[in-house]
Amino acid sequence: MDPDPVPIPPAAAESAVLVPVPEAERAVGGHRDRLDPAAGWGVPAHVTVLYPFVAPSAITATVIAGLAGAVGSVSAFGCEFASTAWFGDETVWLAPRPDEPFRALTRAVSAAFPGYPPYGGVHDNVVPHLTVGDRPAGGVAELRAAEADVLRWLPIRSRISRVWLMTGNAAPGSWQTVAELPLAAG
Repeated sequence: MDPDPVPIPPAAAESAVLVPVPEAERAVGGHRDRLDPAAGWGVPAHVTVLYPFVAPSAITATVIAGLAGAVGSVSAFGCEFASTAWFGDETVWLAPRPDEPFRALTRAVSAAFPGYPPYGGVHDNVVPHLTVGDRPAGGVAELRAAEADVLRWLPIRSRISRVWLMTGNAAPGSWQTVAELPLAAG
């Protein structure tokens, strides 16, 4: 048993490791509020490193230290979001360039926590992305309108120097940051 339990909200059902991208909020925040359920749950504009991650009840100081070691093996980097892309007709997203450092983060965290494959192992190729909108009730037209608006804000430049470990569930405002972990100086 880990001697240093980490206080986690009791209702938290899931966890995720993500890179927050606050520079994107101005461009995508309003669209995410309408078109991405995760925004309403309290998840900021981000690029996912690993989801799902360790069950919140199993997050300990040892887990966080292991995560910090994995994240710290990748150097901080600059990137830009200069274009949109799509997963079928269901999800519009911003494409980070370069995307290799995001892939390196996912590889490092996955190697440290092999029991937690990205997206539960359902995708052969994990594509780093920042979701703008996902499967709205109003259909693809809402996503296309969001894309047209977001394009006028591009490129968005960001310095990636940290990841967040977050926990929550599918309830409004439930996702909370448990730990903020730095990448290596770069």
